Amino acid sequence: MAIHMEQKELKELLNHVASGAVSVDEAVTKLKEAPFADLEFAKIDYHRGVRQGIAEVIYGAGKTPEQIVRIAGNMRENGQKTVLITRMSSEAAEFAQDCLPFTYYAAARIGIVGELPKPDTETSVVVATGGTSDIPVAEEAALTAEALGNKVKRLYDVGVSGIHRLLAHSEEIMTAKVIVAVAGMEGALASVIGGLADCPVIAVPTSVGYGAAFGGVAALLSMLNSCASGVSVVNIDNGFGAGYLASMINHI
Repeated sequence: MAIHMEQKELKELLNHVASGAVSVDEAVTKLKEAPFADLEFAKIDYHRGVRQGIAEVIYGAGKTPEQIVRIAGNMRENGQKTVLITRMSSEAAEFAQDCLPFTYYAAARIGIVGELPKPDTETSVVVATGGTSDIPVAEEAALTAEALGNKVKRLYDVGVSGIHRLLAHSEEIMTAKVIVAVAGMEGALASVIGGLADCPVIAVPTSVGYGAAFGGVAALLSMLNSCASGVSVVNIDNGFGAGYLASMINHI
């Protein structure tokens, strides 16, 4: 019996109890099933979807290909339809291709087991980058948001060195529910978008840039000191964190 459960499934179970389709004892048994699966090297949290509304995501860096496949396979066996794997190496992806229904997005280093779900909101997440070099981090954010049931609009290479490129997308910016602004160098994109949009802006500094960019620290400090209201900042190159937070905002 599948033990993975999310909030909507919990509500369905309780509605079935209320209607008499499921007995109280059956519901108690379902809820008492192991809240995690112990694989010795990993303990998979199957009640995270109930607590947080989003199932556990696999962080691929530092895990062997075999460990990733065992974790993802266990999730699938226990009812998780879409499994998101971040920071996944090409070697691990090649290994997984032979074991799981799997798609690998090399630029973002993201693997998705199963199919991307259909968007379950009418509103959208906009993901914008300062330059083409920021796209790998932006794609991590965009694919994360899509894997969590969001429509995503991508605006790439719209940085401040050619501000007219950004202004050409004013409608998308002004109608978005939430915007992820991804930029390296001096990280000015987030402040500019923050001055145009009436929605939350999630700034993602990237490690793109020359010497004094300090691997993204310059962009991070610039974004933290943004004079535009409504701009929040995640860690350097943390596209996943931005996409996850954007999904939470878009589902409010």
